[in-house]
Amino acid sequence: MSGLTGDWLDSLSGEFKKPYYRELYAFVKHEYDTQTVYPPSGDIFNALHYTPLKNVKAVILGQDPYHEPGQAHGLAFSVKPGVAVPPSLKNIYKELNAELGCRIPNNGYLKKWADEGVLLLNSVLTVREGQAASHQKKGWETFTDAVIREVNKKDQPVVFMLWGRYAKDKADFLDNKNHLVLAAAHPSPLSANSGFFGCGHFCACNRFLEENGEKPIDWQIGDV
Repeated sequence: MSGLTGDWLDSLSGEFKKPYYRELYAFVKHEYDTQTVYPPSGDIFNALHYTPLKNVKAVILGQDPYHEPGQAHGLAFSVKPGVAVPPSLKNIYKELNAELGCRIPNNGYLKKWADEGVLLLNSVLTVREGQAASHQKKGWETFTDAVIREVNKKDQPVVFMLWGRYAKDKADFLDNKNHLVLAAAHPSPLSANSGFFGCGHFCACNRFLEENGEKPIDWQIGDV
């Protein structure tokens, strides 16, 4: 587990001293030593490495990393170039096309969004190969809730985009009136037609940022 740096380290250093995190660290280390685990250990904290706390304008929450070879690289919903675009991300692209006219790209690499200030955070940051949810309830949720609470403290406006029941539960502690909390169905093929398609979140996000003097997010992902 590569360490944090910068303002995230300043904000979260207290978590590393807590008993739950010591137990989590021991569990994750053992898993990497004895199993095939994703993402690669150096990528676990990429969401925080790529998007410093001071730069966060929007938060998109996922649950677990992808659990098949070559997919996960530390950003929720994202895969590296050359990897097939997963179904949920295909639906995100469809919604972006409908809302903003964004052209659907030939890849699922979302680092550009992270660079734009979109925190692409999974609630659980590791997973065993082929076993979805295998690292749930080991301590990651406590850690990533601490991440979300740090974002909630920001004075600058942030848009939280909560997709699906699991993400919506985080709204309970998003109480900063400077921010905008949006909720919709998950973009997975099982639920996208139940309220994700047509949610208008990307337009609402940019409109809120502009109304509060912030530069809107360029959601267009380029081809590779």
